Amino acid sequence: MTKDAPASLIQIARSDGDAETAPPVDLGARVRALRKGRQWTLEQAARQAGLARSTLSKIENGQMSPTYDALKKLAVGLEISVPQLFMPPAQDQVNGRLALTKSGEGTAKATTTYEHELLGDQLRKKRMLPYRARVRARSMEEFDGWVRHDGEEFLYVLTGVVQLYTEFYEPVELRRGDSAYYDATMGHNVISTSAEDAMILWVTSLS
Repeated sequence: MTKDAPASLIQIARSDGDAETAPPVDLGARVRALRKGRQWTLEQAARQAGLARSTLSKIENGQMSPTYDALKKLAVGLEISVPQLFMPPAQDQVNGRLALTKSGEGTAKATTTYEHELLGDQLRKKRMLPYRARVRARSMEEFDGWVRHDGEEFLYVLTGVVQLYTEFYEPVELRRGDSAYYDATMGHNVISTSAEDAMILWVTSLS
């Protein structure tokens, strides 16, 4: 691992979550799924959209291509926008995902400046990267320049005292219970100023 470890960890996490290119949307199947998701019969949906039942049935079965006027009526009836008719449903979306990480059982990633413990690492396609870090660095000279990466970041001090350095702001001291939320494309580094290595929780957005 390089000294720019946080950015490397985040790049790996984003690679794990990359989705394949979505196939073209089957409009008929999409309309049927939206209708059934609302638990509407053909008659109910047709009435909501101001269309004939036979017209809606033909659209759902791919037997006719709706006019733009019909698409607008469908969208209004389903209470969505016209573009949303052509948006694929979320892939691999499972409600109630859960990942447990017992104390000390996270995936370890050590560097010269931090000791990271990745949390919830068994989940793929995450929208956040949570990790606990032991801050070993004691001065800015220990870093190879600023750490920068896409997304936003939340830092929470668990133990000890840290100094948060950012590219556009004065350094700030953070103690146990203090936190910071910042744009991660802005250069940033954290050093420990307490006698013992400080422990922090970091959460980085991946989308």
